[in-house]
Amino acid sequence: MESREYLSSLLAGGVAGMCVDLVLFPLDTIKTRLQSPLGFNKSGGFRGIYAGVPSTAVGSFPNASAFFVTYETVKSLLHPGPSSYLSPLTHMVAASVGEVVACLIRVPSEVVKQRAQVAPSFTTYQMLASTLREEGVRGLYRGYKSTVLREIPFSFVQFPLWEFLKDLWSWKQGQAVESWQSAVCGAFAGGFAAAVTTPLDVAKTRIMLAKAGSSTASGNVLSALSDIWRTQGTPGFHMGILKKWIRFCLTLFSL
Repeated sequence: MESREYLSSLLAGGVAGMCVDLVLFPLDTIKTRLQSPLGFNKSGGFRGIYAGVPSTAVGSFPNASAFFVTYETVKSLLHPGPSSYLSPLTHMVAASVGEVVACLIRVPSEVVKQRAQVAPSFTTYQMLASTLREEGVRGLYRGYKSTVLREIPFSFVQFPLWEFLKDLWSWKQGQAVESWQSAVCGAFAGGFAAAVTTPLDVAKTRIMLAKAGSSTASGNVLSALSDIWRTQGTPGFHMGILKKWIRFCLTLFSL
C-alpha cells in the first residue's frame, strides 16, 4: 500500500468506527446489560445509558484504524487478483490478522466500558482504577482470547461474503458498485455473521464481567456458554444480535 492509501484506511476506518460507536452507544449499553449475568434491570436498566462512553471515545478511533490498516495491508501483500479463487481465503486471513491486532486496543477499552455500563454509579475512571488495583494490567486483557475467538469467525464469514456480494453485484451491472450498494452487501454479510457469532459475543461479555477469581473469569469460553445454556437456555445465546447488525450496517454507510 502507498502512504496515501495507508492514510485513507487509517482515517476512514478510525472516523467511521468512532462515529458509529458513539451514535450507537445507548444500544451497546442495552446489549451489554441484556447479556450481563445480573440481568437487565439489576445492571442498570435504562438508567445511565451513556455510562462508560469515555472508554469508547478514547479507544474507538485507534481500534478501528488498526483493523482497517492491517486488513488492507495484509490484503495488498497477498494480492491474489480480483478473479483468483484464492480471494476469499485472502479476505479471511486479512480480516483475522486485523482482528488480532485491533483486539490489543479493543479489549482493554471494552473491559472498562462494559464494567462501567453495568455499574452506572461508577465513573469510567473509577472502574479503570478498580480494575488495575484488583487485577493489574492482566485484568484489562481479561477476555482477549474470547474476543479474538468471537471476532475471527465473524470476519471469516463477514468479509469474504461482503467481497463476494460486491463482486457479484459489480459483475451483474457491468461496473463497480457504488457506496450504497456496498453497504447493502455489507448489511447482508454482517447480519448473517452476527447471527452465527452472537453466542460467542455473549460468552465474551460474561467473561469480562465475571467476578475476579470465579470460574467464568478464567476465560473458559465453553464454561461460559454452558452457564448461559443452564441459566437462560437458547434465548440467552442471542441477546444483542439486533444491535450488532445495526452497528455494522451504519459502519459501512459511513465509510
